[in-house]
Amino acid sequence: MPPTRQRMHLVLLTAWTVLWFAVVEPHGGFSWHYLRDGGALLYQGSAGDGTGGLNLYAHHPELQMGPVSFLVAGVFNPFPEATGQFLAAALMSLLGLVITVLAGRSAAEHFLGTGTNHRRLRRRVLIAGLAFIPMWIEVAVRFGHLDDVLALFFTALAVRFLTRGNPAATGVCLALAMDAKPTALAFLPLLLALPRRQWLRAGLWCAALVALAWLPFFLDSPGTVAAARFTIPNHPASALRWLGVGDPETPGWDRPAQAALGLTLGTLAVWRGRWAAVVLLGANARIVLDPSVYTYYTASVLLGTLLWDVIGQRRLVPWWSWLALLTLYGSVFAVPDDAARGLIRLGFVAVSTAYVLLWPVRERGARAGRRGASTDAAARPRPPARTDEGPAARIPGQSPGAITPAAAPRAER
Repeated sequence: MPPTRQRMHLVLLTAWTVLWFAVVEPHGGFSWHYLRDGGALLYQGSAGDGTGGLNLYAHHPELQMGPVSFLVAGVFNPFPEATGQFLAAALMSLLGLVITVLAGRSAAEHFLGTGTNHRRLRRRVLIAGLAFIPMWIEVAVRFGHLDDVLALFFTALAVRFLTRGNPAATGVCLALAMDAKPTALAFLPLLLALPRRQWLRAGLWCAALVALAWLPFFLDSPGTVAAARFTIPNHPASALRWLGVGDPETPGWDRPAQAALGLTLGTLAVWRGRWAAVVLLGANARIVLDPSVYTYYTASVLLGTLLWDVIGQRRLVPWWSWLALLTLYGSVFAVPDDAARGLIRLGFVAVSTAYVLLWPVRERGARAGRRGASTDAAARPRPPARTDEGPAARIPGQSPGAITPAAAPRAER
């Protein structure tokens, strides 16, 4: 197939991104001032009024972004305000396209040796990407949330290294995701999708970089813990309301519960051999227990459905991505009642979580396994499964569930 035909889905997604960027950018940057101010405060160090540098979180607990986000945001501060915001929005929009490429290549790597039809795979990336891009522009351009953008980008990069069997890079990328946005902690079970013998190496890299980014703030300014206690109003349209939580602001147990639920669901997904659902489940845990209902939250869900639709299952039509877009984003405009929107959010989380964890899915040949990558690499391989896209090739000596570097020739991408 000519190279142009192979890349046509990327051409279409690029045009789709440019269109959405052009529509949203003139009215965008709703929250960019948080990043701009935080970047300026972090770079000023001990200068100024003493509220910047390592004292940043102690004096500005409302800045809920990670230090990596402020370091990157500070790069745009030397430009005039409007120019810096535009350049940041353009960069963040580009990262959305990069994520779709990473998802497609991760899927191609994951399905090597299974007889995957790569033309169908490119179509899945295109259809899922058409749903993903509008929500990406929402978080990147309309709100300008560089922290969410970087956290999701590094998570997608971690998935790419995961499928290539690189434990150190996987751990580094997940650490950078948490250093950009603490809520990325829910994606940590991706490390468990590596072969068991690689867990320690990946975990040490991850822990070291998280400590390097966050410990200086806590050691230099103990008041940094105030940022962890920052609260926001409990919106009437939140799923929390349907769960019976009527507190006017964030309950003290809520943030730890979000992290615990995301980690538990992600670990269960890996144990079930469905590691591609980890990001979706982590995002679900956030929106079901978060007191707010900002539309940019949905971008993390759409990354989760993108990965699930192109890696976790083999359907031609990635309908979970479109279902998420229509129910979580479309309901904001189509459903006027707050309580009804909260019920829709709760319903999506419940149905999608049950589906990815419990619904039977076709195995992916020699790499399928109920317990996922926790199986030791020396385990006896399972006979290849039949798939809907061609016969699976058996790779001798490969673990039934572990994700390892490809041992078969690369298929056409």
